[in-house]
Amino acid sequence: MPSTSLNHPRRLADYSADYRMLILAAMAVVAGTGGAFSAWALLKLIAFATNVLWYAHFTFAPAVIANRGPLLLLAIPIIGGLVVGLMARFGSDKIRGHGIPEAIETILFGESRLSLKVAILKPLSSAVSIGSGGPFGAEGPIIMTGGAIGSLFAQMFRLSAAERKTLLVAGACAGMTGIFGTPFASIMLAVELLLFEWKPRSFVPVVVAVLISLAWRSLLIGSSPLFAFAAPTPAGIEPVAISAVLGLITGLEAALLSVALYRIEDGFHALPVHWMWWPAIGAVVVGIGGLFDIRVLGAGYGSIQALLDGNLVVHAVLALLVVKAVVWLVALGSGTSGGILAPLLILGGCAGFLIGQYLPGDAGFWAMIGMAGILSGVMRAPLTGALFAAELTNHLAALPETISAAAAAYAVSVLIMRRSILTEKIARRGRHISREYSVDALEFQLAGQLMTRDPKTLPGSMSINDVLHFFADEAQHRSYPVVDQEGRLLGLVSRTDALRWQVAKKVEGQLGDHLSDASTQFAYPDTPSGSIADMMVESGVGRVPIIDPETRRVVGIISRQDLLKVRATQKRGEKLRPGSPALARAIRRVSEPRPSR
Repeated sequence: MPSTSLNHPRRLADYSADYRMLILAAMAVVAGTGGAFSAWALLKLIAFATNVLWYAHFTFAPAVIANRGPLLLLAIPIIGGLVVGLMARFGSDKIRGHGIPEAIETILFGESRLSLKVAILKPLSSAVSIGSGGPFGAEGPIIMTGGAIGSLFAQMFRLSAAERKTLLVAGACAGMTGIFGTPFASIMLAVELLLFEWKPRSFVPVVVAVLISLAWRSLLIGSSPLFAFAAPTPAGIEPVAISAVLGLITGLEAALLSVALYRIEDGFHALPVHWMWWPAIGAVVVGIGGLFDIRVLGAGYGSIQALLDGNLVVHAVLALLVVKAVVWLVALGSGTSGGILAPLLILGGCAGFLIGQYLPGDAGFWAMIGMAGILSGVMRAPLTGALFAAELTNHLAALPETISAAAAAYAVSVLIMRRSILTEKIARRGRHISREYSVDALEFQLAGQLMTRDPKTLPGSMSINDVLHFFADEAQHRSYPVVDQEGRLLGLVSRTDALRWQVAKKVEGQLGDHLSDASTQFAYPDTPSGSIADMMVESGVGRVPIIDPETRRVVGIISRQDLLKVRATQKRGEKLRPGSPALARAIRRVSEPRPSR
């Protein structure tokens, strides 16, 4: 908002950053540390739950779900679903689902305030869900948990909602880095999905948190890529083109999965039982899926590595694709707790592996391309999907191929689906989200470019009686600037003021003597029109005088209608498609009959 002090006109700059960015960057060190340790703790909790539920061993050592007989394969997932349902019912229902929609909703509609209860229950419920065989990964829960740590830390200080959002996202992306060791993809996740802005104030602290988490990860978990594999990157332009085709296919796969998920969720809503029981009901399908293929249970990191290494036969990959898709969709639709990235890596990897049987190069390479495509198609975050697949596998040389697949899948997804898996749930709660970013035209249009020059003003020496007659007989606007003998601003008088004076029978004195301090609203020619719009909203005035910062003389005025014209011009520039004058002339020349010789 422009200052009402004549001595301090706003200093224009490309960015609005100030010293508080450095304060947030320093605070992001704590958020990044919290995200890294929460990632380490979540992995330990998942291992502990797996050991206890499947082997009755009370240890935090890494464990893989194995076939313990058909009875346990059916019973253990159901037990896990019951525990998660109870935790959601009597703890917090925010632990339901994969966590990213809840994080987005908190950022946009909850002033970025997450509770300690969520920070504790989300990793516990996810550990139980994944450890009992739930077909999920740890990334969604860690985004919610790391975000809760950042939010809780921010709530200890006097910060704005936007500043709390920065630390929430910093903690969330630090947690993702701690799990996967993908700093660039984590930063892009913030930019494309969580921040809903592009400002130094938020970008710099997020980078700090991610790098701090990466440093801690090398000590807590390890520094090697999570899914490194040895397949070489094919050379030439042909693999880039093939990757685009594979991206189109995985984009269609992403759309099919998204539609199926919410059809299944609608089915659960139609059940005549409380939602607390839904995770246990969905776990029945999970257990049956485990009977068909044990690899569909749990996070499935081993299956991801096997796809990349090319160690699976075609019929096993096809079975994994179908069964994993079914159990994941049913489990997620039931509202249990768990992440979506690891299942998507498997589903996209299976598609790429199967198609890769008919493509040049190693099938594991094309599995990686399929992973990039489906992540982009489901999350509508193409840069994140491309970077994530490349970083996760230590194949940064394949970025041209991963971005080709990601962009193609993104194009398919946005054209055929109104919402993504991440936003459909929020939309069903009656809240619309737009994920398109553009520069606000009001922020680069200055007052001097929009104002009406040399506006009608009223002298401060004008009698109140004359003011009443002016508003009754001559006034064409609701308010007018009031100036002294040299044209310097004294304030603003409105039709409402005149009516109040008429009712109070206040007809004595001069206009300049009856102006309140609240009427002294003004801006400068170099004030961005967005700041003037903010002033109008906060003060309730409909017209703002523009004054010369040196002489205080009124040089113009801006109304609400002037600001609306800016937006109308921007919209017209997006939609109006005039023909080319040069092309029209060429067509006329060709179509005109030639004179006979």
